[in-house]
Amino acid sequence: MQQVALIDYGSGNLRSAEKALVRAAAGKAEIVVTHDPDRVAAADRVVLPGVGAFKACMDALAARPGVIEALNAAVRDRGAPFLGICVGMQLMASRGHEFGVTAGLGWIEGDVRKIAVSDPHLKVPHMGWNTLEVVSDLPLLAGPRAGQPVYFTHSYAMFPTDPADVAAYVDHGGRFPAAVARDNMAGVQFHPEKSQGTGLGLLAAFLEWRP
Repeated sequence: MQQVALIDYGSGNLRSAEKALVRAAAGKAEIVVTHDPDRVAAADRVVLPGVGAFKACMDALAARPGVIEALNAAVRDRGAPFLGICVGMQLMASRGHEFGVTAGLGWIEGDVRKIAVSDPHLKVPHMGWNTLEVVSDLPLLAGPRAGQPVYFTHSYAMFPTDPADVAAYVDHGGRFPAAVARDNMAGVQFHPEKSQGTGLGLLAAFLEWRP
């Protein structure tokens, strides 16, 4: 049975992400909540959750000895399929501009910046259900591609340097990336674990994804 490493670095959505992954796996994969570098490095798939500020999350991840090195070994060197959720997606970027400039994992060149809305009636954070404009054939996004809404709660977004790394956009007083993908790596700004059936479908597709 394949093992999925769900990275434990103190993220607030860890347990809800675990429950959703267990449900999506339906006994076909073992979901392992861990910050053990050996287990991370050997995992068949890796999921990085995240809520909160970019700097706080990156600092918390770096505070787990050996975990960033293990992530690079599994995802970048060995090619294990990876899913970043919300701030877990943002950490894939080169830099975050929240409470100063903080270096990210650098897996996808780009910056995480505060979203700006053109409509004064729309609030930041972007919170609630929204539909996506899917611009890739990433199988994880089959539900949103069909128009099914997903749940957001965030004030910052990831802006890749190369538009080809964007898998989907969302509009909230302006269009900005809602999902990214490159090779064996994918990230979603929204929360699959809060997106009901659509989110479970996305997680189930991730567990079957063969990039």
